[in-house]
Amino acid sequence: MEKDFTVIEHLEELRRRVIASLVAVGIATALSIPFSSLLLKVLKIPAAGMIEKLAFFSPEEAFLIYVKISFLAGIMLALPVIAYEIWAFLSPAFAERFKRHAITFIGLLTALFLAGVLFAYFIILPAALKFLLTIGGEELEPVISAAKYVSFVTALIFACGLIFEIPALSFFLTRAGIINARLMRKYFKYALIVIAVLAAVITPTADAFNMLILALPMIGLYEFSIWISLFAGKRRG
Repeated sequence: MEKDFTVIEHLEELRRRVIASLVAVGIATALSIPFSSLLLKVLKIPAAGMIEKLAFFSPEEAFLIYVKISFLAGIMLALPVIAYEIWAFLSPAFAERFKRHAITFIGLLTALFLAGVLFAYFIILPAALKFLLTIGGEELEPVISAAKYVSFVTALIFACGLIFEIPALSFFLTRAGIINARLMRKYFKYALIVIAVLAAVITPTADAFNMLILALPMIGLYEFSIWISLFAGKRRG
């Protein structure tokens, strides 16, 4: 009976944390709506010189695009709140001496996500767009749907943001005693398979080029995370 109550109590706590995160995202989304047109221009910058105008093919498409952009911007703005709610939910499972690292956890998760976003925006997106938009040669002229373009760009940006969280998770899971560098090195070959599958799922297009440019940073981050885990393990010891 006590176990059932504990499970229900955890589910209730999770529900409160999810609701708080959704409220934060909702407020941030509402604040982002007036800037949605500007944000679309920012998202078009990686395609400068390759795409002049984006097209839409239904009456409601333009409206939905601006709503989607505002929602995604809301998620990014609310990221510190989301990170706090994650920490608040997980922290009871950690030792008391480990709970004082809340600010470090929130700051690190936010900073690494933004680093992933910037990496995608300035490095991956220009290369991917240049390859995909020029592969048709002179025989094919791209007429790009605004909805498809925004989905492509934001999927890569958010995917890279999440991927860049791997070192942070490695550090905190190691400090919590859940994983260690030796375990991560042992399962490296299995991690490569998981990375390949994730790259295939996350990539908005089915071509091998985009899968590769997403998988390579993931492999590098996994290797970096092993060294982070080694450092965190020594600190823990």
